Amino acid sequence: MPERALVSKELATLFGVMSHPLRIRIIEELGSGERDVQTLQGLLGINQSGVSQHLSTLRAHRIVEERREGRHVFYHLRQPQLATWLLGGTEYLVTSPSAYEEFRVAVERARMLWEDNSQSVAVLKGADSER
Repeated sequence: MPERALVSKELATLFGVMSHPLRIRIIEELGSGERDVQTLQGLLGINQSGVSQHLSTLRAHRIVEERREGRHVFYHLRQPQLATWLLGGTEYLVTSPSAYEEFRVAVERARMLWEDNSQSVAVLKGADSER
């Protein structure tokens, strides 16, 4: 029983950290590879300070890590499968009885974009490793 309580508490903490829509988007964007703050800023449409605050929260909870290249900082997921897991959660959204058609279409479009990004990065990484 104590194991279940501990695991439940940790999952609740994880869900709490991911409960912000922009953090979910950051996780999905990082699912296809590392990004810097400027790139995330452009993808999310928010200011640099906002991106940095969300990254700070994700870093504090060990969801993202950073890699420095001189003064440039790149962020990546500690466990890239987290983005895949979140993307899988969209299945629940689409099958929800309250999901209306416009919402279903939005979910499908977002899923396709995130999956395409992930596949493109995998192809590029494969090409790099063949060189």
